[in-house]
Amino acid sequence: MNPYRILVVDDEEDLCEILQYNLETEGYTVDVAYSAEEALKKDITSYNLLLLDVMMGEISGFKMGRILNDNPKTANVPIIYLTAKDTETDRLTGFNIGADDYISKPFSIREVLARVKAVIRRIESNKTDSLPPLQLSYEKLEMSLQNKKVMLEGIEIPFTKKEFEILRLLLENKNRVFSRDEMLNRVWSDEVIVLDRTIDVNITRLRKKIGPYGKNIVTRLGYGYCFEE
Repeated sequence: MNPYRILVVDDEEDLCEILQYNLETEGYTVDVAYSAEEALKKDITSYNLLLLDVMMGEISGFKMGRILNDNPKTANVPIIYLTAKDTETDRLTGFNIGADDYISKPFSIREVLARVKAVIRRIESNKTDSLPPLQLSYEKLEMSLQNKKVMLEGIEIPFTKKEFEILRLLLENKNRVFSRDEMLNRVWSDEVIVLDRTIDVNITRLRKKIGPYGKNIVTRLGYGYCFEE
Protein backbone atom coordinates (compact mmCIF):
# COMPACT_ATOMS: atom_id res chain seq x y z
CA MET A 1 0.00 0.00 0.00
CA ASN A 2 1.52 3.32 -1.01
CA PRO A 3 0.86 6.48 1.02
CA TYR A 4 -0.90 8.53 -1.68
CA ARG A 5 -4.51 9.61 -1.24
CA ILE A 6 -6.60 10.43 -4.31
CA LEU A 7 -10.03 12.06 -4.55
CA VAL A 8 -12.13 11.26 -7.62
CA VAL A 9 -14.81 13.86 -8.33
CA ASP A 10 -17.29 12.95 -11.08
CA ASP A 11 -21.09 12.87 -11.36
CA GLU A 12 -20.99 9.52 -13.18
CA GLU A 13 -21.21 7.03 -10.31
CA ASP A 14 -20.25 4.03 -12.45
CA LEU A 15 -17.10 5.78 -13.63
CA CYS A 16 -16.19 6.74 -10.06
CA GLU A 17 -16.50 3.10 -9.00
CA ILE A 18 -14.32 1.91 -11.89
CA LEU A 19 -11.63 4.51 -11.17
CA GLN A 20 -11.73 3.83 -7.44
CA TYR A 21 -11.40 0.07 -7.91
CA ASN A 22 -8.47 0.30 -10.33
CA LEU A 23 -6.61 2.98 -8.38
CA GLU A 24 -7.02 1.03 -5.14
CA THR A 25 -5.71 -2.06 -6.95
CA GLU A 26 -2.56 -0.01 -7.60
CA GLY A 27 -2.29 0.66 -3.87
CA TYR A 28 -3.71 4.18 -3.63
CA THR A 29 -6.23 5.21 -1.00
CA VAL A 30 -9.19 6.55 -2.94
CA ASP A 31 -12.28 8.54 -1.97
CA VAL A 32 -15.05 9.61 -4.33
CA ALA A 33 -17.42 12.56 -4.52
CA TYR A 34 -20.29 12.85 -7.00
CA SER A 35 -20.25 16.64 -7.22
CA ALA A 36 -17.94 19.57 -6.62
CA GLU A 37 -20.19 20.65 -3.76
CA GLU A 38 -19.69 17.29 -2.04
CA ALA A 39 -15.95 17.37 -2.70
CA LEU A 40 -15.53 20.86 -1.24
CA LYS A 41 -16.94 19.62 2.08
CA LYS A 42 -13.96 17.29 2.39
CA ASP A 43 -10.49 18.17 3.67
CA ILE A 44 -8.86 18.72 0.27
CA THR A 45 -5.45 19.23 1.88
CA SER A 46 -5.46 15.58 2.96
CA TYR A 47 -5.27 14.43 -0.67
CA ASN A 48 -2.15 14.13 -2.82
CA LEU A 49 -4.08 14.31 -6.10
CA LEU A 50 -7.56 15.10 -7.45
CA LEU A 51 -9.17 13.51 -10.51
CA LEU A 52 -11.72 16.18 -11.34
CA ASP A 53 -14.46 15.99 -13.97
CA VAL A 54 -15.03 19.23 -15.86
CA MET A 55 -18.70 18.84 -16.79
CA MET A 56 -20.65 18.77 -13.53
CA GLY A 57 -23.72 20.56 -12.10
CA GLU A 58 -23.72 24.09 -10.68
CA ILE A 59 -20.03 24.03 -9.81
CA SER A 60 -18.03 22.75 -12.78
CA GLY A 61 -14.63 21.17 -12.46
CA PHE A 62 -12.98 24.34 -13.73
CA LYS A 63 -14.89 26.44 -11.20
CA MET A 64 -13.88 24.11 -8.40
CA GLY A 65 -10.28 24.31 -9.61
CA ARG A 66 -10.41 28.09 -9.38
CA ILE A 67 -11.86 27.88 -5.86
CA LEU A 68 -9.00 25.62 -4.80
CA ASN A 69 -6.39 27.84 -6.46
CA ASP A 70 -7.74 30.91 -4.66
CA ASN A 71 -7.20 29.23 -1.28
CA PRO A 72 -3.50 29.16 -0.25
CA LYS A 73 -4.11 25.94 1.68
CA THR A 74 -5.29 24.02 -1.40
CA ALA A 75 -3.58 25.92 -4.23
CA ASN A 76 -0.79 23.35 -4.54
CA VAL A 77 -2.92 20.20 -4.55
CA PRO A 78 -2.33 18.58 -7.99
CA ILE A 79 -5.35 18.19 -10.30
CA ILE A 80 -5.92 15.96 -13.32
CA TYR A 81 -9.01 17.12 -15.21
CA LEU A 82 -11.32 14.57 -16.85
CA THR A 83 -13.57 15.78 -19.65
CA ALA A 84 -15.71 14.69 -22.57
CA LYS A 85 -14.81 17.96 -24.30
CA ASP A 86 -11.53 17.81 -26.17
CA THR A 87 -11.08 21.27 -27.60
CA GLU A 88 -7.94 23.36 -27.48
CA THR A 89 -9.81 26.08 -25.60
CA ASP A 90 -10.84 23.68 -22.84
CA ARG A 91 -7.34 22.25 -22.53
CA LEU A 92 -5.86 25.74 -22.28
CA THR A 93 -8.47 26.70 -19.68
CA GLY A 94 -7.48 23.71 -17.59
CA PHE A 95 -3.77 24.37 -17.81
CA ASN A 96 -4.24 28.10 -17.19
CA ILE A 97 -5.90 27.40 -13.86
CA GLY A 98 -3.16 25.04 -12.78
CA ALA A 99 -4.01 21.62 -14.24
CA ASP A 100 -1.25 19.05 -13.80
CA ASP A 101 -2.74 16.98 -16.60
CA TYR A 102 -5.83 16.72 -18.77
CA ILE A 103 -7.49 13.44 -19.90
CA SER A 104 -10.21 13.30 -22.52
CA LYS A 105 -13.15 10.89 -22.24
CA PRO A 106 -13.52 8.16 -23.22
CA PHE A 107 -10.19 7.00 -21.85
CA SER A 108 -8.60 3.69 -21.02
CA ILE A 109 -7.91 2.83 -17.39
CA ARG A 110 -4.31 2.08 -18.32
CA GLU A 111 -3.95 5.64 -19.57
CA VAL A 112 -5.39 7.07 -16.35
CA LEU A 113 -3.07 4.94 -14.22
CA ALA A 114 -0.08 6.00 -16.30
CA ARG A 115 -1.01 9.69 -16.03
CA VAL A 116 -1.53 9.39 -12.28
CA LYS A 117 1.87 7.74 -11.85
CA ALA A 118 3.51 10.48 -13.93
CA VAL A 119 2.02 13.24 -11.76
CA ILE A 120 3.03 11.38 -8.58
CA ARG A 121 6.60 11.12 -9.90
CA ARG A 122 6.64 14.88 -10.50
CA ILE A 123 5.39 15.48 -6.97
CA GLU A 124 8.19 13.35 -5.56
CA SER A 125 10.77 15.02 -7.81
CA ASN A 126 9.64 18.48 -6.69
CA LYS A 127 9.83 17.45 -3.04
CA THR A 128 13.38 16.22 -3.51
CA ASP A 129 14.41 19.35 -5.38
CA SER A 130 13.00 21.59 -2.66
CA LEU A 131 14.84 19.88 0.20
CA PRO A 132 17.61 22.01 1.66
CA PRO A 133 21.14 20.62 1.19
CA LEU A 134 22.64 18.69 4.12
CA GLN A 135 26.16 19.73 3.19
CA LEU A 136 27.93 22.71 1.66
CA SER A 137 31.38 22.46 0.21
CA TYR A 138 34.09 24.19 -1.75
CA GLU A 139 36.95 21.96 -2.85
CA LYS A 140 38.31 20.47 0.42
CA LEU A 141 36.30 22.76 2.69
CA GLU A 142 33.08 21.07 3.85
CA MET A 143 30.21 22.08 6.13
CA SER A 144 27.76 19.56 7.56
CA LEU A 145 24.52 21.48 8.16
CA GLN A 146 23.08 18.51 9.99
CA ASN A 147 25.94 17.95 12.44
CA LYS A 148 27.05 21.62 12.51
CA LYS A 149 30.64 20.68 11.70
CA VAL A 150 33.27 22.28 9.48
CA MET A 151 35.90 20.01 7.94
CA LEU A 152 39.10 21.17 6.26
CA GLU A 153 40.87 18.42 4.30
CA GLY A 154 39.00 15.86 6.41
CA ILE A 155 39.94 17.44 9.76
CA GLU A 156 37.26 19.04 11.93
CA ILE A 157 37.82 22.74 12.68
CA PRO A 158 36.22 24.19 15.86
CA PHE A 159 33.72 26.93 15.03
CA THR A 160 31.51 29.13 17.17
CA LYS A 161 27.84 29.27 16.25
CA LYS A 162 28.17 32.75 14.70
CA GLU A 163 31.27 31.79 12.70
CA PHE A 164 29.41 28.76 11.41
CA GLU A 165 26.39 30.83 10.36
CA ILE A 166 28.56 33.44 8.60
CA LEU A 167 30.43 30.78 6.63
CA ARG A 168 27.15 29.06 5.80
CA LEU A 169 25.68 32.30 4.49
CA LEU A 170 28.70 32.93 2.29
CA LEU A 171 28.96 29.37 0.94
CA GLU A 172 25.24 29.18 0.18
CA ASN A 173 25.57 32.36 -1.84
CA LYS A 174 28.97 32.15 -3.50
CA ASN A 175 30.07 35.32 -5.33
CA ARG A 176 27.27 37.37 -3.80
CA VAL A 177 28.36 40.41 -1.77
CA PHE A 178 26.70 40.86 1.63
CA SER A 179 26.85 44.20 3.39
CA ARG A 180 27.61 44.27 7.09
CA ASP A 181 24.00 45.25 7.79
CA GLU A 182 22.71 42.23 5.82
CA MET A 183 25.03 39.89 7.68
CA LEU A 184 24.05 41.36 11.03
CA ASN A 185 20.35 40.97 10.22
CA ARG A 186 20.75 37.36 9.11
CA VAL A 187 23.22 36.07 11.68
CA TRP A 188 22.46 38.27 14.70
CA SER A 189 18.73 38.73 14.11
CA ASP A 190 17.93 37.67 17.66
CA GLU A 191 20.21 40.21 19.33
CA VAL A 192 19.42 43.83 20.15
CA ILE A 193 22.69 45.71 19.73
CA VAL A 194 25.61 44.42 17.68
CA LEU A 195 28.37 46.60 16.26
CA ASP A 196 29.49 46.47 12.64
CA ARG A 197 32.97 45.77 13.97
CA THR A 198 31.67 42.39 15.18
CA ILE A 199 31.41 41.22 11.57
CA ASP A 200 34.99 42.22 10.82
CA VAL A 201 36.31 40.38 13.89
CA ASN A 202 34.43 37.19 12.96
CA ILE A 203 35.56 37.39 9.33
CA THR A 204 39.19 37.70 10.46
CA ARG A 205 38.83 34.59 12.64
CA LEU A 206 37.07 32.73 9.82
CA ARG A 207 39.85 33.43 7.36
CA LYS A 208 42.43 32.04 9.75
CA LYS A 209 40.41 28.90 10.53
CA ILE A 210 39.78 27.86 6.93
CA GLY A 211 43.44 28.16 5.97
CA PRO A 212 44.04 28.34 2.21
CA TYR A 213 40.39 29.20 1.60
CA GLY A 214 40.61 32.32 3.74
CA LYS A 215 41.60 34.20 0.59
CA ASN A 216 38.24 33.27 -0.95
CA ILE A 217 36.46 35.47 1.59
CA VAL A 218 36.93 38.74 -0.23
CA THR A 219 36.37 42.27 1.06
CA ARG A 220 34.56 44.61 -1.32
CA LEU A 221 35.44 48.03 0.06
CA GLY A 222 32.37 50.09 0.76
CA TYR A 223 30.09 47.10 0.10
CA GLY A 224 30.86 44.11 2.31
CA TYR A 225 32.08 40.52 2.00
CA CYS A 226 31.63 37.57 -0.35
CA PHE A 227 32.98 34.07 -0.85
CA GLU A 228 34.56 34.21 -4.29
CA GLU A 229 35.11 31.05 -6.31
